[in-house]
Amino acid sequence: MKNTKKTIAISNLHPFEGHPYKVIDNEEMEALTESILQNGIVSPLIVRPLENTDGEYEVISGHRRLYVAQKAGLTEVPALIYSIDRDAAAILLVDSNLHREHILPSEKAFAYKMKLEAMKHQGWRSDLTSPQVVAKSRTTEMIGADSGDSHEQVRRYIRLTNLIPEILQYVDDGRISFTPAVELSFLNEQEQYDLLEQIELNDCTPSLSQACRFKKMSQEKGLTPEYIAEVMSEEKANQREMFKLPMERIRQFIPNANAKQTEDFVLKACEHYRKFLIRQRNRDER
Repeated sequence: MKNTKKTIAISNLHPFEGHPYKVIDNEEMEALTESILQNGIVSPLIVRPLENTDGEYEVISGHRRLYVAQKAGLTEVPALIYSIDRDAAAILLVDSNLHREHILPSEKAFAYKMKLEAMKHQGWRSDLTSPQVVAKSRTTEMIGADSGDSHEQVRRYIRLTNLIPEILQYVDDGRISFTPAVELSFLNEQEQYDLLEQIELNDCTPSLSQACRFKKMSQEKGLTPEYIAEVMSEEKANQREMFKLPMERIRQFIPNANAKQTEDFVLKACEHYRKFLIRQRNRDER
């Protein structure tokens, strides 16, 4: 695939419409910012000319580098220009980002969906969303090539795009595991919002067993808000996040305290330590 290297004004660059990758200010972004401030943009962005424009380009790979460059006050960036159509660009966009060390489930889900739709436009097999069909290995390899995912795993990721944003965020946050999330993707939108209400009310997320029950009842047209509330109220030992300390480590400070007194002691100790750190930071900043 031929390309041309060129320095392009940031004002002439536009994000790829509907791209699935999030630009988030996190530790990775901080490291990238520091690298660009020290060394500039080492790896050029990958872009394509926008149709019916004069000198405008759509970013295929490098949205995070573009974001950092804008924050750093740069006015232009190096780029490789590929003269390709939008479908080919979508496939390149997905494949060039799947190698990232950290990629969210939602990013992977919408990336696979974008690549599937682009391949459908190009005449590839389009049966990957159907669990009954055994896809030919060539198509499977094309969809999951850069991540090593099987045909079935690709299909399961694409299922996640049927989740409402709030539940999908729980998946990205790690509060709902991948497999239960796939089962929940079979619920319709209203059923998912009914479930979301119970998740927030009970401060817990459905287990795989519960998710499977919800899916079954949904398929049987019997998934009511009352049923969801009943199932979500079941006690699950693994639902609430727990922080445990060996009691022998605490007994030296409060030898005769009961469980409630121990909990209060630990919380007060944490609060006092937090105040100490704030005072220390304020002194250091003077």
